[in-house]
Amino acid sequence: MIQHLTRAILVMGMLATPAVAQSGEAHLPSLPSSAVSEDGLHIEPWFKSSFLDLREDLTEAQASGKRLMIVWEQKGCPYCKKLHDVNLRIPRVADAVRRDFEPIQLNLWGSREVTDFDGEVLQERDLAAKWGIMFTPTLQFFPATLQEVGDKPGDKAEVVRIPGYFKPFHFYFLLRYAKTGAYAQQPSFQRWLGSIGEALDEKGVHYDIYADALPAALPGDL
Repeated sequence: MIQHLTRAILVMGMLATPAVAQSGEAHLPSLPSSAVSEDGLHIEPWFKSSFLDLREDLTEAQASGKRLMIVWEQKGCPYCKKLHDVNLRIPRVADAVRRDFEPIQLNLWGSREVTDFDGEVLQERDLAAKWGIMFTPTLQFFPATLQEVGDKPGDKAEVVRIPGYFKPFHFYFLLRYAKTGAYAQQPSFQRWLGSIGEALDEKGVHYDIYADALPAALPGDL
């Protein structure tokens, strides 16, 4: 089931009465700053370089035991910048993306040609319109296999869509939610994340869902 999570989740938060991470102990943004491309997008050297045939990209991701992840951005987007300058500068977050996903960056107003899963070839901006992409950043996650995708276009094939920016805590666990296929058992990311909060509480892990960091004592199995 496709999950469209609204910006309201970003504001309200999803865990009741979290404890605050102690200063100086959290996983902080510490990796070198990202570069900016000629078209004004922040880039990561480990983002997938692709011919933008999405069926081929998903096949390659599957062969590597990873999931295909599309990141929509645009020039001058402050929350795209924050995604790169905060979330992806945290080693544990960046490692999770690199280990479990093949991320492809697309430009909301770009002119590169992309071959959709249904075979239609469109420029990035036209593909964004076809898929109903309206905000940046928007993240899309896709099934593990082409068999699950079939001949559906990307907006019908996606399993999770996030229109907006998530703080590191939400973003990190979003990656786990998408990679493990937890959406199949629990369609509500909000409720699933609530169960993660309960697990952290049981382990005595202090966390702050609004911090620009991950909690220091985050268990290795989470």
